[in-house]
Formats: sequence, structure tokens, C-alpha cells
Amino acid sequence: MVLSNTATPREYGRFREQVLNGEIPVNEEIAMEMARIDYLIESPDYWYDEAAIDGFIQFCEEEMTLKDGGDLNLLPTFRLWAESAFAWYYFVNERRYNPETKTMEYVTIKKRLVNKQYLIVARGAAKTMYAALIQAYFLVIDTSTTHQVVVGPTMDQADETLKPIRAAISRAKGVIFKWMTQGSVMANDRYKKVKLASTKKGIQNFITQSLIEIRPMNVDKLQGLGTKINTVDEWLSGDVKEDVIGALEQGANKVHDWFILATSSEGTTRDGVGDTIKMELLDILKGIYFNPHVSIWHYKLDSEQEIADPRMWPKANPNLGATISYTDYEKDVMRMEHSPATANDIKAKRFGIPVAGLSYFFHYEDTIPHDYRDFSGYPCTLGADLSQGDDFCAFTFLFPLEEVMTSEGPKTYYGVKTRSYVSETKVRKLHKAMYNKYQTFIDEGSLIIMPGPVLNMMEVYRDLDNHIIEKQYTVVMLGFDPYNAEDFIGKWESEYGPQSTTVVRQGVRTESVPLGELNNLASERLLLFDELLMQFAMGNSITVEDNNGNRKLSKRRNHEKIDNVAALMDAWVAYRRYQEAFK
Repeated sequence: MVLSNTATPREYGRFREQVLNGEIPVNEEIAMEMARIDYLIESPDYWYDEAAIDGFIQFCEEEMTLKDGGDLNLLPTFRLWAESAFAWYYFVNERRYNPETKTMEYVTIKKRLVNKQYLIVARGAAKTMYAALIQAYFLVIDTSTTHQVVVGPTMDQADETLKPIRAAISRAKGVIFKWMTQGSVMANDRYKKVKLASTKKGIQNFITQSLIEIRPMNVDKLQGLGTKINTVDEWLSGDVKEDVIGALEQGANKVHDWFILATSSEGTTRDGVGDTIKMELLDILKGIYFNPHVSIWHYKLDSEQEIADPRMWPKANPNLGATISYTDYEKDVMRMEHSPATANDIKAKRFGIPVAGLSYFFHYEDTIPHDYRDFSGYPCTLGADLSQGDDFCAFTFLFPLEEVMTSEGPKTYYGVKTRSYVSETKVRKLHKAMYNKYQTFIDEGSLIIMPGPVLNMMEVYRDLDNHIIEKQYTVVMLGFDPYNAEDFIGKWESEYGPQSTTVVRQGVRTESVPLGELNNLASERLLLFDELLMQFAMGNSITVEDNNGNRKLSKRRNHEKIDNVAALMDAWVAYRRYQEAFK
């Protein structure tokens, strides 16, 4: 091993030269990561091993195969990523116990610099194959006993990382695998026993008693493991509710030179744990937070306008033309143009562009806010979703406007305003990304923070009543679901009379028709909403459909608030029942 604190890394040097020559386009995030590597080169505190990944490259190309058993030629990106992860070292002085002298002494320890590598790259970049190579290399080459885990949103998805390793074991094309796969798993004689095999536990190295196993993406199943090599797949693109990377890190800290590889494409789920992690990574890239122990390769287009320029597509997928063809990308671009409902997924998965929420029920274009409109003094119906009274309490105003004549014929527009309430304690417990999202709602005045751990419905009523008076709204009818609504509705009816309310029970019988009507109004851009809270609720709305095709709103994802859509549905039902009052 030859260490240098002045040399330019071999693979990175080639990559940087191609970038500077204009051969490879890079986005802003990759440019910032390049600046971080340049800093390591210039700094006397960090040492580069010029031969650190030679063994990795040789092992991969001689021993490993593709998932189908075909020969493997290591891609330049794989070499670049592996070099940035394993070729940098630093020295620290640590106090260690000397058993001979029975005293604590300072010793100089050489450590690998990078412990975590984040790889955010478009679908089809073979990131799972890269993870498989990392796992196989340490399982076979590391002479210590290693416990390694593969994590994914589902067990089947995590198993995709092990499939190339199983294929390589089955083919055994290299000298090492040929020797390690001779024998039988059932043999008692250690000389006849196979040394590397895929078993029910996972993939085992019987020489070192090392193991690669699959674990579910669950903090309870990962905390305190003490695993040396960890790979986490799709931590950003899926609906991940827990920071499993943090849980793995806590356990891995017990092991010398541990490593976590977190790979994912961009997702369509916003403001979750993944976005919180991504915000931290951006702070590291910008230099706001100095952390040389993290390697970050975040591939994406810099803007949506670059989707129309195929020359820019390698910004999102550096393996374009190797692991996936330009034709596949062209097909997706054409599909996106002719089927707008697929735009969200394609922008995120193919081009790394984070979209503003999931468009399960409403298309993305339907959730874009309109220009600001003031409906003060207008008559309206009011929908109330009070079922989450201890968490989130939502109200949506619906203003039927006068019919207007357009080139397509007469159309009736409907104004939409929201006002929601949440407890101070609930907001304080939110993770950073969701807290920032809530803050935008607070700033626009659509979300009100109430003191205490539980909402006081009388205080909510007073604030809402004052808001109605201030805006001079004439509430013709209040639609509500009776669950958990006794106190609020009792107060409302005591002041406005029992004839001012109508019950809208939630369920497929009452929701299916109004949801379909609202979907049609939204697609025709007849719902005039201008608040980000309404956009957020519409973007997160998904429906459950029964065997008869009836639909109802799903609240299983209660961390992503759809309450104002439920309140809008109540307001719409109230309007339809008492439509004559507006004529």
C-alpha cells in the first residue's frame, strides 16, 4: 500500500478530465462533490492509496458475473464510486488499553475515511449491481468475520442485491470461486465442506463464518446489529417512515472500518425521512456542514427544461448507453407527453427531478395552485374534517361562482379556501423536512398552531368563527362527518341553528360519486385554489377502490395530510344538497 497526501485519485482524475473537456455533463450536486474531492487532494490531513481499489476491480471482473451469469466489465462509474469510498485514509491518535503494561496508551490508528456513501441515481443505472459487488467483495476478501445486511423496502426487493452473487457462485468462473464452491454444504469434513454458498440464512463464507443476510426496512430489526457492511436500497424513492440508515450506523459504530452504502432513485413521496436526509447531504455538499466521512453522488437534471435535451440526460444517469439505452429514455419522454398522469413518476425515476407530492387521485397538473383570489363577502359551503381532533383539524370553504361563457361553452368555477389547525406539540415532534413544509402553510396563513398537546375544539371554533366574520363569508351550509365532531358541531348548531349543518358520513357509499365529480372539476381546472396546503393535500390523496368500482379516500398514510380534501368533499356534498340556496 502506497499512501500519498498529494496525488490525484486515478479514476477521479480521468473523470474530472472528461468533465473539464465537456465530454461528460454534470449537475450542480456532482460539481460540488468534485470540489469536496479536490479539497481532500489538497489537504495534508487525508491520504490516498493509489492501489486501494485494484483488488476490488480485479475481484469483480474475474470472479463476479451479471445477474444472468454473463461476464462483468466494471463500469467507469463503479470504479469512480468505489475509489471515492475505499481509497481515502486518515490517521488518529487514540487511547488504547495495553494488556502487557496494563495501562492506557496513545497509539496511531489508520482508518478508512469514508463510512457512508449515498448514491442517488436514476432508475436503470445498475445501482443494485454495484451494491452486490460491494457485498460480495467484503464477504470473500475480508479475513475477519463480518456480519453484512441488505435492506430494501420489501424483502423481495432486497433479495435483488443477492441475485448477482448467487449467479457468480453458481458459475464459479474465477479461481477463488472455483475453489470456494467445491464440496458440499452438508459435509462434516471441513476439507470436503463447501466454503461459499447460498443458504437459507443468506450467503455464507464458511471459512470466516461471515454472512450476508436480508433484513426488513424496520428500525426495530436493524438497531444494535453491529454489522460491518450494509447496503440500503430505495431509501428515498419509497414511502419510508423510519431512518433505517441512522439505525444501522448506531450499531455499525461498534465495528472498525464499517461501511454503509445507501442507493436510491428520486421518489415521488415528499417531505419524509428521505427528504430530511437529502437536506443534510445538501448541507454537506455546500460546505455548511463539514463531514468528509460521507461520499455523495447525487445525479439529476438541473431543471425540467433539460428533459428536452438528450445531451443532458447523463446528468441523471451516468450509465446511460451502458446499462440502459437512450431509446428507453425517449420512450418515457414520449409517454410523459401523451400521458400526463405518468409525468411525476418519470420525472423522478428517470431524471431525478423531485416532484411536489404524489398524484395518486389527482394528476400533478391538477394540483398546481391558481393565482390568488379573494372571496371575501361570498356565500359558501363549509366542509369540516374533525376525525383527527387530537392531531389535525381541517376546514375547507367552497365558493360557487357565477357561470361564465368560454370558447368551450358555459363553465362554473368554484373558489376554494382552507383553514386548518394543529397542536403545538404535534408540530414540535415533526422531522425537519415535514416541519419546513408545515412552516410554509403557517406563513401563508392556512395552518394555525394551537397551544398544548391536544386541540381544544372550543378554541378552534372561536378562531374559525372570527375568521369567517373577518372575511365576511356567508356559510350557507356546513357538511361534516359525525365521528369525533360532537363538541364542535354542538357549538355551531347552538349559534347558527341545527338547519345549518348536514351530515356527510365517510365511506364508499357517500364518497365515490362526489370524489369523481371533484376529480373532473380539478382536471378541468374549475377548482380555484391558491394555497399550498390545498396543493399538498391534493397531491397526497389516494383512494381505495372496492370490487364494484366504488372509491373512498384512504387515510392510512395519516402522516401525509389529506384532511382538507376530505373537508372539500364534505363541502361539495353540502353544496350539491342545497344547490338551490345559491340560485
